[in-house]
Amino acid sequence: MNYRTVKNKTSAEFTEKKSRFIGYISPVTTEEEAMEFVAEIKARHRDARHNVYAYIVRKNNIMRYSDDGEPQGTAGFPSLEVLQKEGLTDVAVVVTRYFGGILLGGGGLLRAYSRAVKDAVDAAVPVRMEMRKIYISKVSYPLYNTVIKTIASCDGIISDSEFLENVTIKFSLKPDEEIDFKVKLDDATNACAAFECIGEEYICVEE
Repeated sequence: MNYRTVKNKTSAEFTEKKSRFIGYISPVTTEEEAMEFVAEIKARHRDARHNVYAYIVRKNNIMRYSDDGEPQGTAGFPSLEVLQKEGLTDVAVVVTRYFGGILLGGGGLLRAYSRAVKDAVDAAVPVRMEMRKIYISKVSYPLYNTVIKTIASCDGIISDSEFLENVTIKFSLKPDEEIDFKVKLDDATNACAAFECIGEEYICVEE
């Protein structure tokens, strides 16, 4: 099953009634990675009043959040809701707040934490993780350009090319593209280029 996440760690910040909010986001693949990211940000901002976090991990379908001392329901859960509304998984966020001396109230806190997460999401590079079949094709040098153009015509992604006596191309295709690719490849190369499936894995595709 394909899913959506972010490619990179990033952050965004703003000030609301003298309170400084810094939203951090990171891709993760396990709950351990998520908590390591939370610990990293907490260590960086030991002097902050709050380090609120939320994360969603595909493995074991885990969702967690913490208000970290803010009134219940005003910080952690709204942060998690933003991730859900954005359709993201395998992702963790931490919002650091430096209190500015002015109370924001429940509604103000909810809006501020939601904005901090949304700003961090918007600052990151969104990616789609697609389950694809992985192939290799060994071809002669004269056929190389023809093969890579055929791969591209089927929305394939080339991950590696090794130039030795022949060229070995490693590439991925969507599961339903294999038959169409074979027809196009045979037609373009006069059936002089073969390929084989070596497995499947998630491939990162930028949106």
